[in-house]
Amino acid sequence: MEEFTVITPLWRWQSANAPAAWFFLTIAGDAADGIRLAAISGQWLDGRKGFGSARVAVIIGETSWKTSVFPHKESGGWILPVKAAVRKAEGLAEGDAVTVTVSL
Repeated sequence: MEEFTVITPLWRWQSANAPAAWFFLTIAGDAADGIRLAAISGQWLDGRKGFGSARVAVIIGETSWKTSVFPHKESGGWILPVKAAVRKAEGLAEGDAVTVTVSL
């Protein structure tokens, strides 16, 4: 199992026509490269669906869950969606620096 830990800001994306917003963490640099290599070598990439996503286990604070990270063209890395239950449990708000561990 490969594990990558980064500190990155929580950011918000909202469509002009949608009332709900999505919150993400961007994983870039060496950690992103490591996730890409681990995903390819471990067959964790889902190329048939999910926009080239990679399945991961995630830990933020005391909260852990399984989800997927998605390729992020702007950074060359990955984006990790952070659901409301996790933000609430960990007291996270937009702009907070978040320590996140991603495992494949």
